[in-house]
Amino acid sequence: MFKLIKGIITGAAIFAVALATLWAVLALWYRLPFETLGRGALAGGFALLGLAVTAGLFRRRVLRALTTFTLALAAVTLWWSTLTPPADGNWSPDVARQVTGKIEGDILTLTDVRNFAWETPEDFTENWETRSYDLSKLETTDLFMSYWAGPQMAHMIVSFGFEGGEHIAWSVEVRRQAGGGFSPIADLFKSNTLVLIAADERDLVGTRTNARGEDVQLFRIGVSPDTGRALLLKYVDTANSLAARPEWYNSLTTNCTTVVMTLVRAIADQVPLDWRVLANGYLPEYAWEQGVLDQNRSVEDLRALGSITPIAQAHGVSPDYSAMIREGVPSPAQ
Repeated sequence: MFKLIKGIITGAAIFAVALATLWAVLALWYRLPFETLGRGALAGGFALLGLAVTAGLFRRRVLRALTTFTLALAAVTLWWSTLTPPADGNWSPDVARQVTGKIEGDILTLTDVRNFAWETPEDFTENWETRSYDLSKLETTDLFMSYWAGPQMAHMIVSFGFEGGEHIAWSVEVRRQAGGGFSPIADLFKSNTLVLIAADERDLVGTRTNARGEDVQLFRIGVSPDTGRALLLKYVDTANSLAARPEWYNSLTTNCTTVVMTLVRAIADQVPLDWRVLANGYLPEYAWEQGVLDQNRSVEDLRALGSITPIAQAHGVSPDYSAMIREGVPSPAQ
């Protein structure tokens, strides 16, 4: 029995050391402000320490090994806690500005609304605007899912429609440095900050349907205008907060889906936790089960009817883009 208990404790210690070592090595590799050689040397040194401590757990120097490792890990953790998200940087042009908003009565005024014209993902014309919206005329809330990495993963965009056909789309994105890219692993380790983009649909959705050619699916959400307004105002509050206090983007915990689900939970009575928040390609199935999509059609039918990339590519990103992509996409009864 004693040997069994000792084996369980040793196994748990090995697992904890391995997990902590992996985290520390990746944190040092991705965030140390050194060239590749310096980062590699320090990250590799910690990896060797982890291996040495693991080997020590099989000998009689367990306490000394764990003490040494704990002190080294504490040093890395202390350094990690000093990293703060920057407010300024040489940002990529498409995420260079953080939208902000103010409300006077029923009028919402947004500053730094993006309205780029995209020819290709690298060739675009920059344009930032100030726009005003009458909140009393908000009518619809729509969900766009843009599939870029198979059926499991998608980028989530929420768009609000107003009387007269005007729409404003919102997207949670990585605020990359100029020339930088998106890395799901690197962005677990404070590599980039979070930015909330409000944009014309011809920009935010059009770049995905036409310039990138991603599989974009549109789902009409069955919520009341009052609920839509409440969600829109949560977006505005979050945007203003980010402008004042930047936050780190995290590809697992603070991403395009988890941030939105936090906003939804702030205005909804019950939003159950679900694995599809992480594997967000299946989020339409989750939304259907919650009753906010058309219950008279299956999710498969809604996906087919809401697949807008072919029609967008056939017609182009024209002034009537928002109306054109909604043709034939069913709206549930509110």
